Amino acid sequence: MSVVDSFPLGAATTLAELAEDPHPRLALLRAHEPVSWLPELDGWLVTRRDLAMGVMRDAATFTVDDPRFSTAQVVGPSMLSLDGDAHARHRDPFAAPFRPREVRDGFASSIERETDRLITALEPAGAVDLRRAFAGPLAVAVVTEALGLVGTTAATVLSWYDSIVRSVSDITAGLQAGAAGAVAYGQLRAAVEATVADGRGASSLLVSAAERLGLSEVASNAAVLMFGGIETTEAMITNALLHLLSHPGQLVLVRADADLLDGAIEESLRLEPGAAVVDRYATRDTVLGPATIRRGQLVTVSLTGAGRDPAVFPDPDRFDVRRENARLHLAFAHGPHHCLAAHLARLETRIALRRLLERLPALRLDPTRPTAPYGLVFRKPPVLHVLWDRPA
Repeated sequence: MSVVDSFPLGAATTLAELAEDPHPRLALLRAHEPVSWLPELDGWLVTRRDLAMGVMRDAATFTVDDPRFSTAQVVGPSMLSLDGDAHARHRDPFAAPFRPREVRDGFASSIERETDRLITALEPAGAVDLRRAFAGPLAVAVVTEALGLVGTTAATVLSWYDSIVRSVSDITAGLQAGAAGAVAYGQLRAAVEATVADGRGASSLLVSAAERLGLSEVASNAAVLMFGGIETTEAMITNALLHLLSHPGQLVLVRADADLLDGAIEESLRLEPGAAVVDRYATRDTVLGPATIRRGQLVTVSLTGAGRDPAVFPDPDRFDVRRENARLHLAFAHGPHHCLAAHLARLETRIALRRLLERLPALRLDPTRPTAPYGLVFRKPPVLHVLWDRPA
C-alpha cells in the first residue's frame, strides 16, 4: 500500500482549504490521521498537540537546517534556520532585550506613547481598517525601535516586511518566489550595515550583535526578527480584536474585569495563531504516531491544529476568555525555536487592546464589511473594518 493510500484524509486535503478555513479539516486529521501525508504539501502534517511538541523539542531528529527551509532561501542562514551550536551563536546576541523584565522596563512606555499617537490620529474618523491603520504601524514602530534601525521610516520597513513575507509564503506553497523579496532583503541589509557603521551607542541591538556576528549574519537575523515581530504582533492584535468584537458576551466580561484581557489574548492565540505552521525536516528514519517518516522528508507542524486539540482544550472551538489552560497553546512554537520576542508581542498586544477599548467608545465590527482570518503560513484577517462612536 502506498503512503497516499495509507492516509486518505491527507490525500484529500488541499492547501487552498488550509488557507481558507482549515479548522474542520484539521479536526478530522487530528482525530483519524494525526500525522498524515499530504501530497499537495509533499510532506507530513502533524496536528495533535503532544506529537507537535515532540517534533519541536527534538531538533536532532527534526531540524530546520535544510536547504529547502523557506525563510533561509529568502534571507540566508539565521537563528530561525539553524540548529545546535550554530543556532545558539546566532540567537544569543539578540536575546537580552527580550527577557520579561527587560521587555517591561525597556518598551512599555514607548509602546503606550505610540499606541496613543496612532489612536489620536484615527479617533475623529469613527471608522477604519484597524489592521493597516493601527496594528501594522504599531508593530513596525516597535520592531524598528527594538532593533535600533536608523535612517528608515515605518512605511519603508513595512514594505520590506510585506515583500519578504510574500516570498516566504510563496515558497512554502510550492511557488516560485518573485524578485521583490530579494530586493527588499537587499535594502534591509544595506540599512543594517549603515546602522552598524553609524554605531550610535550601545542601545542599538544591531550594533551590539555586530560585536559577535558578521554583518551578513546580523542582517539575516534582523530580517527574521523584523518580519517575525511584525507578523506575530500584527496578527495577535488583529485576531484578538476580531475574536473579542465577534463575541459581545466575552467582550462584556473583559470590559468588566481588565484582568481577563490577558486571557482573551491567550485564547485568541490558541484559536488562531498568527503563524499557522512551522516546518522541520527529518534527519533520520523515524516513527511518529501512526507514520513512518523517512530521512529528508518534510514534517510540517500545525500550530493551529495543536491549539484546538480536544484532549487538552475541552470544547476547543469556543472562545472563552476565562479558559484556565489557554496558555498551553503553541502559538510561539516550542523547544529551541520558541519565539524570541514572545514577551514583547504579549506586552504590545495587551497595551494596544486596552487603549483601544478605553479610548474608542462602542468599538465594534463594521457589519457591512465582514472579514475572517486567511493564510496558509501566516493567518490573520486581510482587513479589520471597525466602527466607534466619534466624540461630540
